[in-house]
Amino acid sequence: MAGDLKSIEVPKEIFGLYDAYCHGDLSRRAFFDSLAKYAVGGLTVSMLAACVLPDYGRVQTAEGAEPDLIEETVTYASPKGAGEMSGYLVRPAKARGKLAGIVVVHENRGLNPHIRDVARRAAKAGYAAFAPDALYPLGGYPGNDDDGRALQAQRAVPEMIEDFMAAAEFLRGHDATNGKIACTGFCFGGAVTNIMAVRQPWLKASVPYYGGWPPVEDAAKVEVPLQIHLAGEDARVNEGWPAYEAALKAAGKPYEVFVYDGCQHGFHNDTTPRFNPEAAALAWSRTLGFFARHLA
Repeated sequence: MAGDLKSIEVPKEIFGLYDAYCHGDLSRRAFFDSLAKYAVGGLTVSMLAACVLPDYGRVQTAEGAEPDLIEETVTYASPKGAGEMSGYLVRPAKARGKLAGIVVVHENRGLNPHIRDVARRAAKAGYAAFAPDALYPLGGYPGNDDDGRALQAQRAVPEMIEDFMAAAEFLRGHDATNGKIACTGFCFGGAVTNIMAVRQPWLKASVPYYGGWPPVEDAAKVEVPLQIHLAGEDARVNEGWPAYEAALKAAGKPYEVFVYDGCQHGFHNDTTPRFNPEAAALAWSRTLGFFARHLA
């Protein structure tokens, strides 16, 4: 079916339904019921759902298949969050000396295969990458995004933010790193990295992808260089950007922003048809360039 799906032109409304479903505004049943009206001309509800639901078989790099990477699962202390947390730590096997570190913050469904793959990409670029799993206190990522979203909804957001901030502190003190730490995140993770830029001024850089915004009054507290990536077709996230940008400008804070016209929320995720390969490649190259400038 994968080959057939490539030829389906997905209506923007379906991407909107999926976005609402992903962020808890639609139940799974309501999502599938809403797809029914688009199931015309030989298309079925299951085909339409497959057009937007993730397929982790598309992940580009197989875990454990990179002999040049050291991959391990580690635990760390999060005294203001869950108490004990866990994450995926990956770094180049042949690194000379200590490395700068990147915290990779997942979406609202736990540490799924896509985010683990992003961490490997960062490691292959020469960094010690650390991707925590906010679901660890509840047993860890359950193997599918539906259950992952349900589990993550059981955790308090302020506590999870503390867990990711503790991850940055853990990485800063790790023997493999030189203490220079940046962060990046996607959707929920983008919102978290925006908050980390407010609350952890020692970070060297923060790169949020299509994440929500801190309160505008917090913009004056930002001391961390920001590189912001937004999808052009993402009204839910983008509607808050003008006010936050105005606050950053008024406070004279360092940031750069890139908007990818015609792209959907989640365009960097190569496991769903929202993936835009050209925009994702450009955004990631900009991300690595930004890290190189600020972590050198």
